[in-house]
Amino acid sequence: MTEGTPPTKEPGRARALLSTADFKLLRRALESHAKATEDREELAKINALHHRLGNYG
Repeated sequence: MTEGTPPTKEPGRARALLSTADFKLLRRALESHAKATEDREELAKINALHHRLGNYG
């Protein structure tokens, strides 16, 4: 901010924490883990997270 410039009321845009490549890597890791697990509850959570990550990457 420079002198004489009124302060803005809203913060600047936040930088992304994860890249598209990160989302793809996470999805592949989840796919691998899903194949190895036999716990149905955990598999449901993995599938839900996998789906949510797919919406971003």
